This record gives sequence, C-alpha cells and structure tokens, in this order.
Amino acid sequence: MIDFKSTLKIALNSLRVNKMRSALTSLGIIIGVSAVIAMLAIGSGTNKQVQENMESMGSNLLTVRSSTAKSGGVSMGMGSKPTLSVKDAEAISRNARGVDAVAPLMSSSKQVMFGNQNWQTTIYGITTPYLYVKNYEVESGKSFTRDDDRNSAKVAIIGSTVANELFGDIDPVDKTLRIGNVPFRVVGVLKSKGQSGPFDQDDLVLIPLTTAQRKVFGTDFPGSVNQILVKADSVDDSSIAEKDVEEILRARHNLGKSQDNDFEIRNNAEFQESLKANVRSITVFLIFVAAISLLVGGIGVMNIMLVSVTERTKEIGIRMAIGARAQDIRLQFLVEALVLALVGGLIGVITGIAIALIFSAVSSRPVVFTLMPILISFSFSGLVGIVFGLYPAYKASLLNPIDALRYE
Repeated sequence: MIDFKSTLKIALNSLRVNKMRSALTSLGIIIGVSAVIAMLAIGSGTNKQVQENMESMGSNLLTVRSSTAKSGGVSMGMGSKPTLSVKDAEAISRNARGVDAVAPLMSSSKQVMFGNQNWQTTIYGITTPYLYVKNYEVESGKSFTRDDDRNSAKVAIIGSTVANELFGDIDPVDKTLRIGNVPFRVVGVLKSKGQSGPFDQDDLVLIPLTTAQRKVFGTDFPGSVNQILVKADSVDDSSIAEKDVEEILRARHNLGKSQDNDFEIRNNAEFQESLKANVRSITVFLIFVAAISLLVGGIGVMNIMLVSVTERTKEIGIRMAIGARAQDIRLQFLVEALVLALVGGLIGVITGIAIALIFSAVSSRPVVFTLMPILISFSFSGLVGIVFGLYPAYKASLLNPIDALRYE
C-alpha cells in the first residue's frame, strides 16, 4: 500500500532543498494564473461598467438624427441638415409600435456664465419627456412644465458638473445664469450620472425646446430638431420600434423606394451588444495568451523534473534497493510536480488579484472578482502539474535499481 503521507513529506523536503530551482520552476505557473485572474477581473469589470453606462443612457433607446449636409462636397457631420421636426416626433409617438416615450431635442455647445464665472457646455433644448427617456432625475429644485415649453420660458435645469464649475458651494436653484446674452433662471439641478466612456453626462444645461429654438439657437426652419429620442417599452421591442420609426419617417419625408434615408437611426441595444461582444473577444484573447503562459510553465515543470530525475538517479536506486516499488517512485515525482504547480497557482491567484486591484486604483476602473474563475485557474494549475509531471515520474520509475546505484 502506498504511504501518501511519507511520499508527500519526501517531496516537500526535496523541493525545500532546491528552493531557487523550485521557485523558478513555478514562475511560469505563477505568471499564467495571475494573468488569467487579472484579465478576467478587469474584463468583467469593464463589461459591468459598459452595461451600467448603457443603462444610464437607456439600453432600449433609439436615437434618430438628421441627415448629413454637404458643403462643397465636404460632409458637415451627422445632424447638420434639418430633416427632422417636432411633427415627426408626434407622428412616431402616435403610430410606432412598442414605443414608451418620444423626446425631440436640439443641442449645441455654448458658453454659460454666472457672475464672473463661465463654462463651455452643451445646451439641450428639450420637451418634458426627455428626463424620463434619458433616465435623468432632478436632485434639487424642480423640472419643467408643459407651460414652460408652450410659453418659451427662460428657465434651465443644470447638471452637477455645470453647478460645480459655475456656482461652487452656492445653491444654484433660483439663481440666474446667462447663455450668451440671454438670462435663465435655474429651476433644478440633476442628480449626477457620472462618466459614460469619454463623455461627462453631468456637463449639460437643459432648457425648453421652444426657448432654444426662438431665443438661443435660432433656426431658419421653425419646428425643426436635430435629434429625436425614442424610448422603447423594452429591449426586445426596440427592433420593432426601429422598423416602425423608419417607415413612418420615410412616409412623412416622401422618400421613394430608391431614395436613401435623410435620417439615421442608432439602436442603443444593438450598440451595447456589439460593445459587450468586443469586450468579451478581447478578454478571451487575453485569457488565451495567459493559457499559453500556463502551458509554457507546464513545460518548465517537466524539464526541471527531468533534470531532477537525472540528478537523483542514485537516490532512486537506493529507494528501490530497500523496497520502493515503481509506483512509489512515480507517485513521489508526481507529488513533487503537483506541489510545485499548486504553490505556483496559489501565488498566481494572489498576484493576479493584486495586479487587478492596482489597475483599478490607477485607472479608476472597476474590477470584478468571482469565485469560479479563481477555483478553475487554481485547479488548472494543479492539472498542469500532473500532466507535465507524468513523463518525468514514469521515466524515474523505469530506472534499473542496479544501474541507478552505479550512476555517478
């Protein structure tokens, strides 16, 4: 019967005698496991951040933009040709299936001022459904009313970034800021939503749409807007809503079958899935690279164990001479390889967690640790030790005791 306890003791003693060699042997395993743990944590964190950003923007949101105008054959950018109107938004709200709310808007970058403070931000001319469609909440003060839009009231709701930059510690509510030369009374401050990729979702000023059209932006096309936001009832309904929106706008704009759309529709749900798929692909690639590191580490274990068999040939001969069987020799070297791999795996797990946490601290990006990948990585490191320790163990067990005792 194999005495596993004494075999483990002999294996540990052998590894302890050759500490530097054992450490170098485990290095490949450490690098591979730490890379897997760190990449999965960073990838999962990025995936979570993408999902949260998209949800904050509205994952079941359609963004309809005006067509691209051209000047001298040069594209002026999406939304530069006023092909959309408030009437289009009303038609979508009445006739499109799977639509929860519709919000037409105009936007442009403008300078805003309060006292001797000024700030460049984006001004949005909106209707009352906009806050609901974009998942914004008013933290202090109040929102617009339909009368504000009907009467072109000079009132504004500001984001927290604008509030901090213009007002500092002063409560902005009921204070007056200027957009250009037009004074606006601040009626509310939005609850912070933070960054969405490179975009600060709190760096904005909201004013009624009619006010924006008549007193801030000015337009040669009364009633025109450069965007229409469409909130679908659910993510599943967004495709149906997108199809209906396209049909309604083509009919209203009198576009023939051979004519291209004079508008663009972006489906946030499709964009979100595409982005998440890209993140997953990058994560899988990095894990593949880490798995190669584990493979290289396994080859290192096998090479060192083969060297160990050669160096300890006489020891093997003595053990066989006093009664050790071939299976005892095999087990001894397998246990040594397994211990090397598991110790490397454990250090790799700790190192991988540390790397991910350092990355999070430096980049201010979230990381997500889950138990299953850690267990799988650790178990896989043990499997690598067994697989790559088999051949050296088998080679050691085949040694002839007499030849082994004579080996110098």
